[in-house]
Parts: sequence; C-alpha cells; structure tokens
Amino acid sequence: MAALFTPRANVIMVTGMVGCACMVTAGILLWFTWPYTDYARHVGWVVEQPVPFSHQHHVAGLGLDCRFCHSSVERSAQASMPPTFTCMTCHSQIWTDAGVLARVRDSFVHDVPLVWQRVTNVPDYVYFNHGIHVAKGVGCESCHGNVATMPLTYKARTLTMQFCLDCHRDPGPQLRPAENIFDPDWHRDRTTPPPAALVAQYHVGGRNLTECAICHR
Repeated sequence: MAALFTPRANVIMVTGMVGCACMVTAGILLWFTWPYTDYARHVGWVVEQPVPFSHQHHVAGLGLDCRFCHSSVERSAQASMPPTFTCMTCHSQIWTDAGVLARVRDSFVHDVPLVWQRVTNVPDYVYFNHGIHVAKGVGCESCHGNVATMPLTYKARTLTMQFCLDCHRDPGPQLRPAENIFDPDWHRDRTTPPPAALVAQYHVGGRNLTECAICHR
C-alpha cells in the first residue's frame, strides 16, 4: 500500500507547528508587554486642549516660573491648573483681540472655567503627591520632561510602575538643589552636591520607598 503522505508533508507539518507555537508565544508576550510600551502609554502624543498653550513660548521665551500657573505644586497633592484670571493678568494687556485666545476671553467674561485635558496621568489606584516630591528635591522635568521646549504639551515619560520604582529604589540621581527644582535647563555640574549628599539633605534615605503603601493607599 502506497504511503498517504510524502516525507515533504512531515517537514510542512513540523514547520507549521513551530510557526503556530511562535505565534502563540509572541501573542502572549505582546499581551503582557503592550500596556508598558510608549505607544500604549501615549508618550510623545500631543493632547488637544481648549486653547493651544505653548510652554515653549511662556517658559523658555518669556521666562515664566512653573509656579506662576501651577501655584499649589509646592504644598498640595495637585499641581493645580490656573484660573482664567491668571491668564488675563497678562492678556488683558497684550494679544487682547487674538482669535486664538477667544475662548480664554469668553471664559473670563462668563465666569466659566476652561476644561484642560490631562496630559500626564497615572491610574486612579496610584497616589501621587506633587508637594512631597518638590519638597524632597525632585525637579518637574523628572516626570514632565523639558516642557520649556514643547510648543504644545505632550506626555514625556511612561509613568509606569517600573518608572516610579526605578526612582524610588535610587532617588539620588533625580534630586536637585532646592533652587533648581523649577529650572527646566538645569544640569549637574561640578558644583552640584553628589547624589548621596542630596539624599541626606532631603532625608529620603530613612524609609523603604518601595513599600506598597507609599503609592497605593
């Protein structure tokens, strides 16, 4: 009786099985790694806002300090968004009829706040306090990137759990002298205290910063 399958069929069968196994493995890996990719976390994506606010113009160009708009960042869990009155402090004098600022003027006249879309986000089950990070020497750029170079604001960091843990395990390299926390152009130089000295200065070495309760409450 003649064979039903030729030797070539065995090769095809083995190749097909190996291919299926590889596809299943790749699918499982993709399932677990996808949420951590820059694309899934929207890193680098510009978020459309009610008004196309440019940090590059206001910070790098005009020299505004972060705290001019984010006034509660040093003492509150939230950095806060500026009320329209803050915008009109300047724009009642300059660019008063600019079309791009029409929604700002309407917000001020009708006393209806602008609704800004969140750019930098963490899951709802994560507790993050801006005030404590600023008080402990963490600069804005560590999480938000160099916003002074952003014509339109985008998410610069993944802010995954691994991102946070990397800093909490070894906070020293992310710490800055107090006078440089809000300086987007600051870089370490020979006059900068070493990381170990900053850890001691800000008293961040006496507690295990990877305890679950630090971020999950």
